[in-house]
Amino acid sequence: MLIASTTAVAQRPLPPTRSHHPDVPYQSPTRLGAASYAKILCSAVFVSGRDEDEARQNSAYFLMNEPDRGKPIVVDVNRQTKRVRVAIDDNVRTAAFYGDQGCVIHPIDHDGIHFTPVPVPTRLPDANSQPWPMGDAPSSEPWPAKLDRARVQAAVDLAFADPAGLTAAVVVVHKGQIVGERYMAGISKDTQLESWSMGKSLNATLVGLVIADGAFSLDDPAPVPEWRRPGDPRGAIRVRDIMRMSSGLSFTGQDDRWMDPTWQYHDHFFIYAGAVDAFKYSISSPVEFAPDTVGRYRNSDPMTLGLLVRQAVEKRGEQYLTYPQRALFDKIGIRRQVLETDPWGNFLLSGYDYGTARNWARLGLLYLRAGVWNGERLLPEGFTNFVSTPAPAWPRPEYGGQFWINGIGQWNLPRDAYFMSGAGGQHTFIVPSHDLVVVRMGHQRGAAVGAKLLNQSLAAIVEAIEGAR
Repeated sequence: MLIASTTAVAQRPLPPTRSHHPDVPYQSPTRLGAASYAKILCSAVFVSGRDEDEARQNSAYFLMNEPDRGKPIVVDVNRQTKRVRVAIDDNVRTAAFYGDQGCVIHPIDHDGIHFTPVPVPTRLPDANSQPWPMGDAPSSEPWPAKLDRARVQAAVDLAFADPAGLTAAVVVVHKGQIVGERYMAGISKDTQLESWSMGKSLNATLVGLVIADGAFSLDDPAPVPEWRRPGDPRGAIRVRDIMRMSSGLSFTGQDDRWMDPTWQYHDHFFIYAGAVDAFKYSISSPVEFAPDTVGRYRNSDPMTLGLLVRQAVEKRGEQYLTYPQRALFDKIGIRRQVLETDPWGNFLLSGYDYGTARNWARLGLLYLRAGVWNGERLLPEGFTNFVSTPAPAWPRPEYGGQFWINGIGQWNLPRDAYFMSGAGGQHTFIVPSHDLVVVRMGHQRGAAVGAKLLNQSLAAIVEAIEGAR
């Protein structure tokens, strides 16, 4: 991690210095844990509308290092100002709700943010006035021939069989229609749920949009200004490499077992909790591996892609914070999707994003339809094939281009399945061979049990569809 002083970790050696970030002060894991707890709880209450105690029990702790999870946590949720203040030991951090930008952590040196929030309106009519998928009214299409409704519903119910799985939502779309759907008590089709790293696939979709507009291509060197200087080794990194989580940037992560969680906090989570300029922090990383030689799951790469999108949008003179709604969501029937930011107004689409299960099903449909919606090509031709093809630098065929793939058969789905995936058991599966999209969402504490239930449910869904052939 980064350091600016030695007082925070007296009598201990300092964390490895990130010399490319001399202006980012050291923050202890406890301080970062307090910040993340405040943000996750803020979003649960003010974005998702969840009960405070339930959200504290099932979600808020997620980005805390293990040694801090058992400490007393003092929480103040102010429903008038929509601010959440959290104290752990002597570490006090605040997050606040900023309308359509959701909740944002305040930096350690400023009780506020460094951008002006904006409303994100939709141009679409009321959802009940349009049939699925552009709206939420029942589809006018006939039920898929020979598909047994009761059998599909029983398959969906398997995902809810054990309350410990904390399954919040399941939506099954076959041949373009919703054929199965169920929600946890207190959750509805309109609930903006924590989506976590499914946002990486959404971020990739925005990359696809700006590629289609001619901003750059997958094979171009990444147009990061700081990397274009003569002699900078990062100049060899292509957009394609970043999409495949194979940029080679130095960025610590959960699998760096040498790190000591009592005083170190890896970069992969720091961009969420640090309340820094996440784009600047990520692109400032040096090269650790040659590009396209080592595949690793690191948030430096989606953050860099986010910068490329912001640059492309603002270069055209367009409003960045409303761009996803205008360019994507309105076109595929999504009226609201909460994309949260860092204090500088950069989308943290590596994980701070909230959407309904139906929203994610619509995004899955866009990929199932090869990037075409209602006859309009939104994503470049071949883009969906790219994101669903194994990344060559990964040792196993499990990752594509900001999407996971079922190449090792970890899910009870055909091998052509690929999927958006986020912490806590957030999944959007796209199965071209079965004309199928399955969305499952849930809460963090139920992830392990929920995964087992989901795999049973997926097997039964596939059997029901194959039985209708």
